[in-house]
Amino acid sequence: MDKPAGPTSHDVVHAVRRVLGEQRVGHAGTLDPPATGLLVVLVGRATRLARFVGMLPKAYAATLRFGWETSTDDATGTVSGDVDAAWRGLDAARVTAAFAQVQQQPLQVPPPVSAKKVDGERAYHRVRRGEIPELDGAPVVIHDWRLLECDLEQGVVSFEVLCSSGTYVRAIARDVGRTLGTRAHLLALRRTAIGDWSVADAAPLDRLTPEHAEGLLRPMSEAVQHLPAVILPHAEAARLCQGQRIEAGGYASGAVAVFDAGGLIAVAESRAGVLHPDVVLAA
Repeated sequence: MDKPAGPTSHDVVHAVRRVLGEQRVGHAGTLDPPATGLLVVLVGRATRLARFVGMLPKAYAATLRFGWETSTDDATGTVSGDVDAAWRGLDAARVTAAFAQVQQQPLQVPPPVSAKKVDGERAYHRVRRGEIPELDGAPVVIHDWRLLECDLEQGVVSFEVLCSSGTYVRAIARDVGRTLGTRAHLLALRRTAIGDWSVADAAPLDRLTPEHAEGLLRPMSEAVQHLPAVILPHAEAARLCQGQRIEAGGYASGAVAVFDAGGLIAVAESRAGVLHPDVVLAA
């Protein structure tokens, strides 16, 4: 789905449940309410594959504004700290260098209003109680980035970023500001891709009608198209689905999509030439 600004990711899930009449619906990767763009929704047995979709790199188009930080690191929060005009002396070369420096940071401190846990509790719950949670830095990877527009008269910079799961683009905007000795927050965000899925192929929420819903469904196998694949004979496939291990050399350690003649039946963990059943999808 191409999520518009306003609804939560759960709102989209609820709409899919209502239209399809299916309770087993989930999504792979939350988009905040103001954000737009690609939301992969999983239906039925495919909900068990959410973590394999969630592990994929994500691409965004984003805009930051210099001058102040906010309580959420985006435009929905209240101004935190001082408002400054130090950004007025910047040029595109320094902004580019700041992005490159942030890209090299091995750890990213998440925004205070986030789903990260502090002592077992979501950080945003603590913020709602008036607390300021102390969040540890988490390892993230910014695979690539590109400046699209640098309007330093208005203090606005548009950019694209390809990053690992768990990366907060809000925090990238904040950290770019701090690296430049000023303040910044995220003004706008649109997710453009998850792995090989593109928002160009996604349907807007108003297309989610009983007349169009079935046409929006994609094969469950697409959720694991990025994994190595193995096709097992019927007997071995049946054993794997019953929880037995299957010898299958030639695969590096990690997740493997398992098929039989009828299609995707499981995801297995490959270890030392043996497939261990992880998620069984066959009836």
